[in-house]
Amino acid sequence: MSSLDNEQPCPSSTVNSDYDLSAPIDPNGVGLRQKLPSYGDAHFSLFMRKLFIKALGYSEDALSRPIIGIVNTYSSFNPCHSNIPQLIDAVKRGVQLNGGLAIDFPTISLHESFASPTSMYLRNLMSMDTEEMIQAQPVDAVVLIGGCDKTTPAQLMGGISANKPIIHLVTGPMMPGSHRGVRIGACTDCRNNWAKFRAGAMDIEDIAALNEELAPTGGTCGVMGTASTMACILVALGMMPINGATAPAVSSARLRIAETTGAHALRLAKQQLKPQQILTRESFLNAITVLQAIGGSTNAIVHLLAIVGRHPEVAGTITLKTIDEIGQKTPLLVDLKPSGENYMTDFHNAGGMVALLHQLRPLLHLDQLTVTGQTLGEELSRAAFHPLPEGSPANCIRPLDSPLYPASSLIVFTQGNLAPGGAVMKASASRDRRLLRHAGRAVVFTGSADLARRIDDPDLDVDQGSVLVLQNIGPVGNPGMPEAGLIPIPRKLAERGVTDMLRISDGRMSGTAGGTIVLHVSPEAADPKSVLGIVRDGDVIICDAENRELSVRLGEDEIKARQQERVMSEAERGAVWEARNAVRGYRGLYLREVNQAEKGADFGFLTAAGPGP
Repeated sequence: MSSLDNEQPCPSSTVNSDYDLSAPIDPNGVGLRQKLPSYGDAHFSLFMRKLFIKALGYSEDALSRPIIGIVNTYSSFNPCHSNIPQLIDAVKRGVQLNGGLAIDFPTISLHESFASPTSMYLRNLMSMDTEEMIQAQPVDAVVLIGGCDKTTPAQLMGGISANKPIIHLVTGPMMPGSHRGVRIGACTDCRNNWAKFRAGAMDIEDIAALNEELAPTGGTCGVMGTASTMACILVALGMMPINGATAPAVSSARLRIAETTGAHALRLAKQQLKPQQILTRESFLNAITVLQAIGGSTNAIVHLLAIVGRHPEVAGTITLKTIDEIGQKTPLLVDLKPSGENYMTDFHNAGGMVALLHQLRPLLHLDQLTVTGQTLGEELSRAAFHPLPEGSPANCIRPLDSPLYPASSLIVFTQGNLAPGGAVMKASASRDRRLLRHAGRAVVFTGSADLARRIDDPDLDVDQGSVLVLQNIGPVGNPGMPEAGLIPIPRKLAERGVTDMLRISDGRMSGTAGGTIVLHVSPEAADPKSVLGIVRDGDVIICDAENRELSVRLGEDEIKARQQERVMSEAERGAVWEARNAVRGYRGLYLREVNQAEKGADFGFLTAAGPGP
């Protein structure tokens, strides 16, 4: 007799209770009974829902279990997410082994190289998609599978706003490649070698050969770029299990993590533990401590501020000043590109987040809850930990008392007249530390097109001490705040061996990039009140990283006069800033609603505070 012959039919009460018209249906119930479509008759709505899902072959037994949604962000345009089909299978296994029903559903997928004008432009749209699909569908908890830079923050932003139980699963970093016997990996080595090619130090055959090896497997960039930074931050926030950040995308460990994530999701569903309960101000302080200790991406600052803004209890309590204050007491411990020399596989092999958090114990709030139902301290104590010897060449995690960089790997400029709303810099990634205290003559580009047209002009009036200033690449100005802040070294200087210059913009740069670069200047140049927007060629720019000063050497009267001239000329041209109200579609929504970098470049109406008056 087969096992099927031993199956007992579902009790009639299980089958028929949904059709008992005298029994009320709780709209806040679990499983299929929640979030019913509006047909005016709840029993009919449930009847319709069940008949259609049965078309997929589900039994009454399956449909009576807690439902775990799995957000599927697979796309053939997204190599960072190429392993998602396998991850979904593993998550389903974890859910169903523990008595739940796992159902995946799609949302938007974003990849840095396949989203125009920028993936940042679409991050808020992805957050809206995630929030609405979580809210609309009958799920008791949701596994959010993401990886590429903007996907995980978008998912957490939407998940906090929806406030149903969620748990993150990242796709994981790719493996490094090899060129002429040297390890290489996306995308720090993309940028470094492209700079060599521009300078004439590498020929076209070599750059073409590198192109074959920089991304040898699926997964996210294999350095401490934005994707890896956000993965580490998710662990610090308590939104992902402690071992979930570093396992390679192509490893069996990544699939085991996925299976365990499914089991955790089912427990979350039963406990109804929601993100607004898990996340506190102290959770975010932990995340900022980890951000500074890993030398993480400057993009993470924008994302964290947007995530904070979604939480009704935490919004307004974490600012750029908070990030700088934590940085001043947090050393850089992880020796990974672009601040160091290694790759995410090295970080994983050295113990990953478990090893790092053990070093950071004195700086962390270990009593903060996580998605496992345990506190961060409890998770850390339970996690298997076999540290490499401190002196081992394979150990890229420094001890707390012997850091790679003493403090403030990421700094925030709070003094001076150029960025009254703040600006950020990854000081640990500076290639010429002398530039951290520098005054130089501005060479100004009014936008990306102007930069492309003039940067390699042999007649460009620029020298090694100049300060390259790029305007109009902020949240509104581009729009989308592109990763164009890594302004190329002018070719005539690169050919002479110049590898770093002080560069300033209201845009972003990739987390995989390095150099002495000031970003996220606020207010952005497109704002009539912006000081950045009135900087001209020849103005003297002062950068003093130690004292957090960023200034242009102009008097207040001159600044006000230039701002007045600019407002008048913009009015005559039909100012872009004001003309945004006439733009249709998502672009119009973006231009009207996006806030500045110090608030996370989120849409005002999506924040916890909601639409303004």
